[in-house]
Formats: sequence, C-alpha cells, structure tokens
Amino acid sequence: MSKKIIAIVGTYRKGKTIDTAVDELLEAARQQGAQTEKIFLLDKHIEFCTNCRCCMQQPGEKRGDCVLDDDTKRILDGIDAADGIVLAAPVNWFNVTAVMRVFIERLVPYGYWPWGAHAPKNRIKKPTKKAVIMTSAAPPEFIARLLYPGAMSVLKSAAKCVGAKVESKIFIGMAAQTQDQTVPEKYKRQLADAGKLLAS
Repeated sequence: MSKKIIAIVGTYRKGKTIDTAVDELLEAARQQGAQTEKIFLLDKHIEFCTNCRCCMQQPGEKRGDCVLDDDTKRILDGIDAADGIVLAAPVNWFNVTAVMRVFIERLVPYGYWPWGAHAPKNRIKKPTKKAVIMTSAAPPEFIARLLYPGAMSVLKSAAKCVGAKVESKIFIGMAAQTQDQTVPEKYKRQLADAGKLLAS
C-alpha cells in the first residue's frame, strides 16, 4: 500500500526556495508511489492558541479536541492519517516564520496536562511516522546552522509532538540571494533522497 505524505509549508514566498524544495522532495516521493499533499499555512485560517488547555484535559493517546473552529483540525487530521510528514519553513528573524510558529502552538492537543499536574506529557509515546524537517537562511549552510539553531530545534520538537521521528534534516544555505531564487541545485539530490526515504 502506498505511503501518505503531508507537507506543512510555512513560507510567505510561493515558488521560491522552501516551496520549490518541498516540491522536489514530494516529486521524488510520488515517483516511489507515495500519495502526497502540500499545505500552505498562509492559505489557511489558523487562530492563535489561547492556552485555555481545554484540549489537554481529555485522557488517552488520541489528541484532544480544540475549542477553536478553524482549519487546524483538518490539517491535524491529515497529519494523523499520514505515514510521513514534512515540516518546512525558512528562517525569519532567527527562527522559523511566525505563521509556522502559530501552527506549532496549535499542536498542544497532542499533549496531556490536566489541572493540578505539574507539567505536560506527550500523548504519543512511540513515534509511528517518519519526518523530514527543512529550513533555509541567507548565510552559507555551516554558518546558518550555528546562527539559527532554534529553527531546526522547534521543527524537531513539533515532529516529535505529532508522533514522528525525524529521519532527515535539510538546511538550505545561501537562500534568497536573488529575488526569484528557487532551490539551489546542490540540494536537489538530498531532497530526492529524503522524498524516497519518506515513501519507503
């Protein structure tokens, strides 16, 4: 049976570095027989989490029910049904974009934190999905990794939260050097390998 892969894209610039990188990865996965879906967070209605914690009161491994009525539930349903996920967003002011951070804050239903407990626990104890996390930044890759460690860290924690193990981390350096820059050629093999990995 073919794998289902969902990509959550938190870029503001369609057709540019992160967007075209995700396309390269998903195309490689489709060539291996996977079903793919790409979601642009910018096109979705996603409310801010208010930290009411209603979704964290329900016991069990199934994610809790959020009281907000927007597009988040459908996105999370897609993640739950997927075998592999891609979380991709460029660096913007030392970390991933605000639209990706807003979405990540809405992952709290995967946590269990009843009133009176000292700290939250992740509902999903053992990962059942594969994940690829991806970001990009203007400096050369080795410098960008040192300057912006928070970007990969927050994407990794988000993947773990939804029950995915990160199998590949892709950090694209020298991004946005021109107005119309797409994914640099040197990363295409890495992206293809990551797509094949998710489809396997």
